[in-house]
Amino acid sequence: MSQNMSRSLRYSKEPVRSKGGVVAAQNQKAADIGAEVLRSGGNAIDAAVATAFSLAVLEPWMSGIGGGGFMLVWDAKKKQAHVVDFGMISAAALDPADYPLAEGTGGDLFGWPLVVEDRNILGYPSIAVPGQPEGMRLALETFGTRSWQQSLGPAIELAREGIEVDWFLSMVVTSAAKDLARFPASRALFLPGGLPPSADWAGVAPRLKNEALLASLQRLSSAGARDYYEGELAARLVRDLQAGGSKIAVRDLAGYHARLLEPLRYAYGDKTLLLPPGLTAGPSLCDALDVAGPKLDRGGLSPQSFVAYAEGLTASYEKRLAGMGDDNGKSCTTHFCVIDGEGNMVALTQTLLSLFGSRVMLPESGVLMNNGIMWFDPRPGKPNSLGAAKRPLSNMLPSLVLDGDRPWLSIGASGGRRIMPAVMQLLSFLIDYRMPLDAAFHQPRIDASIPGQPFCDPLLDDATRAAVKARFPKAGEKRRDPFPLAYACPSAVMIEPDGNRIGMTEVAQPWAGMAGA
Repeated sequence: MSQNMSRSLRYSKEPVRSKGGVVAAQNQKAADIGAEVLRSGGNAIDAAVATAFSLAVLEPWMSGIGGGGFMLVWDAKKKQAHVVDFGMISAAALDPADYPLAEGTGGDLFGWPLVVEDRNILGYPSIAVPGQPEGMRLALETFGTRSWQQSLGPAIELAREGIEVDWFLSMVVTSAAKDLARFPASRALFLPGGLPPSADWAGVAPRLKNEALLASLQRLSSAGARDYYEGELAARLVRDLQAGGSKIAVRDLAGYHARLLEPLRYAYGDKTLLLPPGLTAGPSLCDALDVAGPKLDRGGLSPQSFVAYAEGLTASYEKRLAGMGDDNGKSCTTHFCVIDGEGNMVALTQTLLSLFGSRVMLPESGVLMNNGIMWFDPRPGKPNSLGAAKRPLSNMLPSLVLDGDRPWLSIGASGGRRIMPAVMQLLSFLIDYRMPLDAAFHQPRIDASIPGQPFCDPLLDDATRAAVKARFPKAGEKRRDPFPLAYACPSAVMIEPDGNRIGMTEVAQPWAGMAGA
């Protein structure tokens, strides 16, 4: 914990309420765009797709059309839930021998052994086949009401304007400047003149304009989503990728298709959780709640409750690491939630994986690409081992919650392995302890994503911190600050008893915001 930070510093946000719907996202402008879609008659899925593409422009270091993710959808009319899986896949020609192990533990805070030249983390060898445009196509065609062109319109306008540079953007770019400088197109956009961009003391904020991405978004809008995989845009992507040494070929893009899956259903208290299945954090959340739930203090949130959270999360991660594989990397993802006036809900998590993904911006298309290969264990014969044409394990956990057969909550977070601890505790605050949504988001939390080594927010009371440390001698303390990100960045929207829709985002994140329709 930094000794320079004020111990009296506190973060706070007011929730947003609206009968017509709410969008809660990691960027305020993106939330505003989603809410405007709701106000103009679009449903929650329409708003989600427009928000997702807008975030690709507004916070490109987190997610975008070079990444992938998962979306959970609640169809209010049919009273059905669906998962849209648009996760990344390794290239068919990928050869694990191209990722030889070196001495030591991998970079980017990995739990894996080091790979020579960090080939699974940085540069063209770390890139997996993206799924984001295809996922948005499938979601919009299946559940939406607006056209593809309408959905991409706001993102195109944002790309034309460029990203406004403020202190938060300067800080994010500075943290990755060393790696961005290695790749010409990334360096040209994010390090103009060789330095991170910044506003001057007079408050004049420059803008970063990615003309190549603007052209790609315009092409994607006019030609349709499959152009990214089978058309002119696909050809641009493959030329850039192969020029840099990537094994991704035309057949990889042409063969990529997002999937509609059934959600994992889990009864908890008097609610039903709808979670992503398979190689996500959904099954692990169920494991954590199985252990923690019976140990909670039913008289009220107490030190016993936080010890139970830590025990449940530790048991879950031990099982996950042994049977599924996982990483300990600095995943940088974005999550947002939408609910409309009809009760349709969306929880959407999309990612490039690391901050700025592979750090590679493709020169011809302007697309910042993922480093999805980082998700695989580089050791052969292990859970989640690196392989060709394979889906990796992920930490994403977009979640919906029903009250009986009625929509109640959409929730999720960004932050890699820290996602599940945040979502688990927020669900417990809301379901077990009946907290209002804004109170739950302001409540200090623990993180227990490293088995046996939880850490506490110093704002938790002395008794709670002492109880966690007594149970886990390696426990520590970390502040909940905007940077570095010690805790996940959650967002949620919920239906209150009076029918109002309410939204909240992480109180310590300055860009995260909510907007009502």
